Amino acid sequence: MILLLKKGLLAVATVTAVAMAMIGHPAHARDYIIRDHLVIDLRFGVEWLRCSVGQVWDGEACHGDIRELNHDEIKQAITMADEQLGGKWRLPSRKELEALVCEACPGVKIDTKVFPNTDNAPYWTGEVNAYAKRHVWSVNFFTGHTYGRFFPNQRLAVRLVRDRTKALSN
Repeated sequence: MILLLKKGLLAVATVTAVAMAMIGHPAHARDYIIRDHLVIDLRFGVEWLRCSVGQVWDGEACHGDIRELNHDEIKQAITMADEQLGGKWRLPSRKELEALVCEACPGVKIDTKVFPNTDNAPYWTGEVNAYAKRHVWSVNFFTGHTYGRFFPNQRLAVRLVRDRTKALSN
């Protein structure tokens, strides 16, 4: 019985070690499942594109120039993502995007093993600032802070997300 328990613990330790090797920061290991160009976020039940809009996933990293878009251009990008990738892509909520901030990460404040080649700049959320309704919230991956001061006609980087509707085995 003790031997089986030790084997079970070893299996759990091995799975945990593999997850932590894939994901640079132990706190994130339990929160994400990486599947090629997608990241399943277990906390929020969503799927993230690993690359920012404008970049292309080559099987190992994101390449290309990150496009900074205003909210009208984002609507077009979402339509293209829906057509090319399936699903209903959208801008993340403030809480969803804030949860990607990694204060312990050197340089850009996001886990770059999960989201490679992310710009150290502000990224749009889809959430209007309730205190200044003409402004939209953003999360800055240079500082790790959230700001509610950008106008929808300004151009910022974009990372799209969609609600997870499929079983985790898909």
